[in-house]
Amino acid sequence: MKTVWGKRLDADAILPEYPRPQMRRESYLCLNGRWRYAFSANDKMPLKMEGDILVPFSPESVLSGVRRELYPGHCLWYRREFAVPEGFNEGRVLLHFGAVDQKATVYLNGREMGGHTGGYTPFTLDVTAALQSQNLLTIKVKDDTDVSFHTRGKQSTRPSGIWYPGQSGIWQTVWLESVPKEFITGLFIRPLFDESAVELTVLARREGVPCTARVGDVVSQGMTNEPLRISMQGFTPWSPERPHLYDLTVKMGQDQVQSYFGMRKFSVEKDEAGIPRLFLNGAPYFHNGVLDQGYWPESLYTPPSDEAMIHDIQTMKDLGFNMLRKHVKVEPLRWYYHCDRLGMLVWQDMPNGGGVYKKGTIIAPLLTGKHKRDDNYPAFARESAEGRESFRQELGEVVANLFNCVCIAMWVPFNEGWGQFDAVEITERIRTWDTSRPIDHASGWHDQGAGDIKSEHCYFRPYRFHPDSLGRAVALTEFGGYGLTIADHATGKKSFAYKTCRNEAELLAAWRKLYESRILPALPKGLSAAVYTQLSDVEGERNGILTYDRAVCKLPADEVRALNERLRLESKGEKEKEQE
Repeated sequence: MKTVWGKRLDADAILPEYPRPQMRRESYLCLNGRWRYAFSANDKMPLKMEGDILVPFSPESVLSGVRRELYPGHCLWYRREFAVPEGFNEGRVLLHFGAVDQKATVYLNGREMGGHTGGYTPFTLDVTAALQSQNLLTIKVKDDTDVSFHTRGKQSTRPSGIWYPGQSGIWQTVWLESVPKEFITGLFIRPLFDESAVELTVLARREGVPCTARVGDVVSQGMTNEPLRISMQGFTPWSPERPHLYDLTVKMGQDQVQSYFGMRKFSVEKDEAGIPRLFLNGAPYFHNGVLDQGYWPESLYTPPSDEAMIHDIQTMKDLGFNMLRKHVKVEPLRWYYHCDRLGMLVWQDMPNGGGVYKKGTIIAPLLTGKHKRDDNYPAFARESAEGRESFRQELGEVVANLFNCVCIAMWVPFNEGWGQFDAVEITERIRTWDTSRPIDHASGWHDQGAGDIKSEHCYFRPYRFHPDSLGRAVALTEFGGYGLTIADHATGKKSFAYKTCRNEAELLAAWRKLYESRILPALPKGLSAAVYTQLSDVEGERNGILTYDRAVCKLPADEVRALNERLRLESKGEKEKEQE
């Protein structure tokens, strides 16, 4: 099975767009495309390569051209020859990887340049010292999938139901960039909504280097690694209804980068009735979302094209949803850029890790409502101190990588107890990195009394609203999951859904009843968010609004839009006005 974007893939122009929208330079050499590959059962480099692979598609995927699994303990080797264009090197040359799953070691012209552990975050290597006019780039990759404590999301060596096939290797864009000898290493952009300003920190290897920032006609001066303030008097707020973005130009010496930001404020506050709710820009705002796992039938984690990413976001927006919960996966930065410019809120999960999950720990709250203390590491398969520290490290990288994204409205470090531990401490750790966003510290269950919302999942039983005794906002962060198999648009013989429907009419009736009987009545009581499962079918899961290939919308678009508009109005207390 392929999507329309997979079918028309141009092997000579795979994801050619600049991969880092909030820090763009003129110099860009994309290294996506045809590479050579080989597998080995040990760390010894093979004498011969086995064939071609299309990067950045993982070898397990159809679009890679390989369709072969990387086993735990084995190695996947990549090779690519490339030439440096004349005049490309301005002083330093950086080699960027969007993401490599899980452990990468990089060699250029036979010289080891460095590496990275963690399958969901980018890394950069300065390769200037080894660079030649003609170059041989070699990458060694290991991936333990679910036999180690490393983060893995829903990847499994034994996929079934809600657990999916593993993927490995390079799965986001590889690219070269030329920079001056002294260059900007990053930006830290923090909107100060209530102060009509934005705080910008220009990061560089050396402190105290003069830098400037321009927003329109406003130019601010400062020093590297120190916050500078840009006045935004009379600014236009960003929201899903009006996703206004400001262009930002930053200069330091000979280096210049282009960026953007949006002025918005996420918070949890009490409404006029004293009910805690999610707020956007100082007013209550209902987050009406869908679960989005970001899988593709032909390419697994990797979106087959920029247009494919846009399709998913725009389709959900056209249906009347204003939020996507990115479920235990981190997307390429361009996906968040499209959410920023199109106007789509994002709840960002951290991919889960840990040992083999204890079924009793995972299932017990669903059946009994009882929550375990998550400092009981054996119960949560988190006995490894090294594994817990690895999670903290990767979590920090995820937050740093996505901090500037305008659309991200919530951090979600743990889901349903999968690899959960010390959620109170993890929550406070996130707050030291980011005070501007609420946190769902334990989505679903095993609530430790932390975070900003009471987060509930509801399957197999009617949802009943209950206010939080701790005074947090209440959110239904997973529900529904109604399934329907569409012939010729499904994969696998086994199907999974939380409720199976026989046809489109039955699905529509069940879906409408669910919202009308459970979600709409909960709005005036204090329900602040609802996340329907899910955007599309994934592997054996048949509970998507869209089929896995995105070819069929199982629910009538006009019916979904109408109910979502009703939900929007009633969440604002405008039911009577609408009826008039």
